[in-house]
Amino acid sequence: MTATQRRGRKIMMTPEELDGFLATQRTCRVATVSADGAPHVSTLWFAWDGTSLWLYSITRSKRWADLRRDPRVAVVVDAGEEYGELRGAELSGSVEFVGELPRTGEPCAELEAVERLFARKNFGLEEMPHDGRHAWMRLTPEATVSWDFRKLATP
Repeated sequence: MTATQRRGRKIMMTPEELDGFLATQRTCRVATVSADGAPHVSTLWFAWDGTSLWLYSITRSKRWADLRRDPRVAVVVDAGEEYGELRGAELSGSVEFVGELPRTGEPCAELEAVERLFARKNFGLEEMPHDGRHAWMRLTPEATVSWDFRKLATP
């Protein structure tokens, strides 16, 4: 269940706008909780399948270790340079690990479509290259907040 955005309703994206935004952006910022309780933020490419945000992470990273210990995450995808152009979304919830760890390309029906999407979007390829260092996490958001400051210019 997705939480309802209470503040900023004037600038929030419609579901269609949010879907289009997430489908076209490449980079997100992933916030995790470290073992000592400190926040940790890192940047990743991602894929959006219309329901879930798919993250392809190095399995020997601090981010990966944090999420294996505590799968709660907040992810921000944003765009714009000038104040009136700012738009984005924060998606939060818990990640699920999908496929073998690390991913070597073993058949996995659940990853077929997302790997094709990710490879096209980020590498311009039809098939996902596997390096045996990365693996997949899926975030199906429990809460989503969005903003599009371009709407402030519209009466």
